[in-house]
Amino acid sequence: MAQQHLDRLTAVDASFLAQEGPSSHMHIGGIVICDGPAPGYEEMLDHIRTRLHLVPRYRQRLAQPPLETGRPLWVDDPTFNLEYHVRQTALPAPGSEDQLMRLVARIMSQQLDRSKPLWEMWIVEGLQEGGFALITKTHHALIDGISGVDLATVMFDLAPVPPEIPHSDEPWQPHAEPTGAELVAGGAAGLARVAAGAVATGVTLLRRPAASWRALTEAAEGLGEVAWAGLNPAAATPLNVEIGPHRRYRVVRNHLADFKEVKNAFGGTVNDVVLTVVTGALRDWLHSRGVRTEGLELRALVPVSTRTREETGALGNRITVMRGPLPVYIADPIARLRAVKAAMDGLKESKQAVGAEVLTGVQSFAPPTILAQASRLNFSTRLFNLIVTNVPGPQFPLYVRGREMEDVFPIAFLPKGHALAIAIMSYNGQMNFGLLGDYDALPDLDRIGDGIEASLEELVALARRRTGPARPSTNGASRPVVAGHDG
Repeated sequence: MAQQHLDRLTAVDASFLAQEGPSSHMHIGGIVICDGPAPGYEEMLDHIRTRLHLVPRYRQRLAQPPLETGRPLWVDDPTFNLEYHVRQTALPAPGSEDQLMRLVARIMSQQLDRSKPLWEMWIVEGLQEGGFALITKTHHALIDGISGVDLATVMFDLAPVPPEIPHSDEPWQPHAEPTGAELVAGGAAGLARVAAGAVATGVTLLRRPAASWRALTEAAEGLGEVAWAGLNPAAATPLNVEIGPHRRYRVVRNHLADFKEVKNAFGGTVNDVVLTVVTGALRDWLHSRGVRTEGLELRALVPVSTRTREETGALGNRITVMRGPLPVYIADPIARLRAVKAAMDGLKESKQAVGAEVLTGVQSFAPPTILAQASRLNFSTRLFNLIVTNVPGPQFPLYVRGREMEDVFPIAFLPKGHALAIAIMSYNGQMNFGLLGDYDALPDLDRIGDGIEASLEELVALARRRTGPARPSTNGASRPVVAGHDG
């Protein structure tokens, strides 16, 4: 669907605004490391200008209807200035990866200015190993992880020579600033579209009574499972404490082939192996904190994309969530993997995701004050201990201005009362982890990163013992780093 002036935010998008506070930043992002010399600043600006028409939302800002008569709307920013959003900097010598991650942590510790389009891009030069980095930062109200991968085609190319991008060659002309009446009308039009969609769905269900009964039954079961999850809170852990505004960031490099080797040996999916590796790392970290893990099971909030094929490339959030168990009480790594697989299979067969989607649909009709309360419930520490999100990326090289993208690391966000979020992204044979931690609550974030490496290595060794002679390990291309800032 085209991104229009006066589009109303969806209930999910608006919930990310409602959740944001001085210590809970609702932006996400990523780090891309490319080979070769960095493009010149003006060259990069021109490159982005030729593609901005493909993502009109990047030139739009938030507008609030008078007296909170509805959810915010997206409106063209008449003062849009690309130079504000694209920033250039360089690391001091020696330009180590540790320094780069400290810069990332500092950038992610600052909230986006809501009076402007909600994104930034940083071009970083002076890397010790050569090449340059791009750091992106986008508010979650604008984009989710799945659509973010789709939008990589805006900035990145499939070949070293950039293709010609079709363009009208007419300069962008923003719509005039909307009046209060136009904002109210825009919100009403958005509500009418939601209502019309609900009516159309209802008519379709009436024409198919058997299907409608199954849908209603599944929705009721789903709501019941969501309610039951809320009545059975997640365990209290050192991950669920008051957090501040400052962040640490740690990356761990892996290879997708190692995860596939483990799942081929023991069953399950790549995502099951990812959750098992995270479980093993958290088990080790809890022990280092003196926390007993007998009988302890953590819960991960696992986002699930509900984006249809027709919606591929659209901005905004088409996600729901499941609460995946992390059985840190299990010492044996293979038994741990089997427990994770069984639990995730059960969740997929359950109606939990359906129930979450029903709640999101109900929120589409909620006034802003009720929506804000509902969004706080969605991110309650009663429901989960940390976010673990696994984003599939392209399994072929991408380029920016002829420079190949060598590494990519995703960056999640920390809701209130959550000190850790783990984001994973596959790209061109890699399976890289990005760990975002609260600066004060997780001075030992490095321990969790090391645990991810060790947990995967243990599973790979067991898989090779089962399937045949060992081959050289592909895990840990270079030692990971922990980084943050003290400001």
